[in-house]
Amino acid sequence: MKSIEITGRTVEEAISNALKELKLDREKVGIEVIEEGSRGLFKLLGAKPARVKATVKRDYLCEAKTFLRDILDKMDLKCEITVKEENELVKINLDGPNMGILIGHRGETLDAVQYLVSLVVNKDHDEEYKRVIIDTENYRLKREETLKRLASRLAFKVKSTGRYVKLEPMNPYERRIIHSALQNNEYITTYSEGEEPFRRVVIDLKKA
Repeated sequence: MKSIEITGRTVEEAISNALKELKLDREKVGIEVIEEGSRGLFKLLGAKPARVKATVKRDYLCEAKTFLRDILDKMDLKCEITVKEENELVKINLDGPNMGILIGHRGETLDAVQYLVSLVVNKDHDEEYKRVIIDTENYRLKREETLKRLASRLAFKVKSTGRYVKLEPMNPYERRIIHSALQNNEYITTYSEGEEPFRRVVIDLKKA
């Protein structure tokens, strides 16, 4: 990452000079104050300039978009990529034809690509962990609704038969949907068992 050291009469002026030199906005630059500076006697004798070190921050959103574009090109998928960040959550939406290829069987391909992009975003990252969600054709919402209906149907079955039900292996995101859908059910409890990537949700009756 590019860094420069630059001076000014005050720390604020040194920072302003650094931003002008780098031609970047404040939020894109990390600032380290090396010397606070001093006015000296009568603002003349012994005066020392302030010195700061300005380092250009990683543009992880741009890196994620570039990385994702490379993957899509290799899959021969042409689509528009929209990236935005909200409260430590990086949302990426893909819009184009043949997105079913990217989604894959029950979202497995989409989840794999999402995992890889997450590694890129959080590589050598000094800030808080950024969660990445990649969606296309509103698949995530549709899948969530499907899982909620499944949870409700299986909870009724468990209550009727008195026998627990084990679901197919799911990723952590989908397991959370099942747990959340049934967390307020007065008759049903849920828990996960097994090791990744074969960890699954178990729906069972609450013990008396």
